[in-house]
Amino acid sequence: MRLLVGSVFVSEGIQKFLYPAELAAGRFAKIGIPAPEFMGPFVGGFEIVCGALLIIGLLTRLAAVVLLIDISVAILSTKIPVLLGHGFCGLSLQKLPVMVSGA
Repeated sequence: MRLLVGSVFVSEGIQKFLYPAELAAGRFAKIGIPAPEFMGPFVGGFEIVCGALLIIGLLTRLAAVVLLIDISVAILSTKIPVLLGHGFCGLSLQKLPVMVSGA
């Protein structure tokens, strides 16, 4: 499990450096994260370092806490707004009562 989770975070961190306009500073600016030019490489670096720590089994608890914070911010800033407003595959929580009631 450590290898899989660590590999995902390492690859995501590397992608933030390879595609900063799409996955780092550009995306962070779009979703409203402050100082996106700083936060993109900062988050990418932490994902690489902590993912690598998980893979090699060193300081795994500390690395897991850092990555838990990272993924929690990602969920709160991207996934929950999709569910609450923009929808996903035509479904959203705002439309749920209407869909359930059949109105």
